[in-house]
Amino acid sequence: MVPPAGVSGNIAVDAMGGDLGPSEVVEAVKLAFAEFPTLNPVTLVGDREVLLPLLAQSGLGNHPSVEVFHASEVITMDDKPMQALRRKKDASMVRAIERVKEGEAGVVVSCGNTGALMAGGTIKLRTMEGVDRPALAAVIPRENGYFILIDAGANPEAKPEHLVHNAILGSHYARVVLGVQKPRVGLLTIGTEEGKGNTLVAETHEMIKRTGDLLHYVGPTEGFQVFTDHCDVAVCDGFTGNLLLKSWESLAHFFSGILKKELRANPLRMGGALLAGGAFKALKQRINPERYGGAPLLGLRGNVLKAHGSSNRHAIKNALHIASDIVKADMNHLIEADVARANLAIRPQPVDAAPDV
Repeated sequence: MVPPAGVSGNIAVDAMGGDLGPSEVVEAVKLAFAEFPTLNPVTLVGDREVLLPLLAQSGLGNHPSVEVFHASEVITMDDKPMQALRRKKDASMVRAIERVKEGEAGVVVSCGNTGALMAGGTIKLRTMEGVDRPALAAVIPRENGYFILIDAGANPEAKPEHLVHNAILGSHYARVVLGVQKPRVGLLTIGTEEGKGNTLVAETHEMIKRTGDLLHYVGPTEGFQVFTDHCDVAVCDGFTGNLLLKSWESLAHFFSGILKKELRANPLRMGGALLAGGAFKALKQRINPERYGGAPLLGLRGNVLKAHGSSNRHAIKNALHIASDIVKADMNHLIEADVARANLAIRPQPVDAAPDV
């Protein structure tokens, strides 16, 4: 697959915004090209005087698929999003987003300030036709695979039509990143019975049913079901989704720490741990939050991928891989077509005026 006509396949990386600094980003790029030979070209956006020596040290100084685009400022984690976007016009995050807007890149990847990235992406790229608000999509492990959680935090308050759009956005992302051709969509709520849950859930449920075969809808889905092989996309508002995402990540680290502590409690357990080393390694890889590296902000006219501020080189490497897949898949044209169909089904249509007599 190739990027759509008129759009570069480059990955624009905000190299300055993460907690671990540009050196970690450069090492991530090195790892990404070593592990994924078909990775799209990368443009590192940031201070040239900082990045060029780092590239030389890592052996990427003359890499044909790596370039630097200079930006003199940095939006920090402490900056207020809108204020930073107004005052720091030459920030690495802003310039990276502009690369996508201008067609010089197909996707932007950033570990920087979440609020600034979402606001900057929405303002500069705009939402796609028919979509009111973008949504963050996160990949979370479950029984026999993974599921997409959407919205994972972009919009704490949502309307029913926003959740219908989230379902479409999540379905297309599941096809790209999970390889599921007909993703099962569940609506996150507190009970599977008809009418259970709040008004938002009840109205969204009825709207999704009106979209017909546009989505493979499996109905209202309780929290414990998302970690079973029940659905491939779990739809909710950003408030609920962010709570679920952060609870899951915290729980994964908690159990990993407890398991490590208990296995080291005495020599007998340590011996058993050595014998089961392969199983523990596989388990760690399955539940590792770094596996997919970032969450895309879906629903915009350009692609934006948000990685954790504390992402290390391995997490950023995986985010670059996802970014490359997103560009190659050209999801946005397919999403716009499905959103248009859904809006016809869920929004009241204007009644033609009575003819003059």
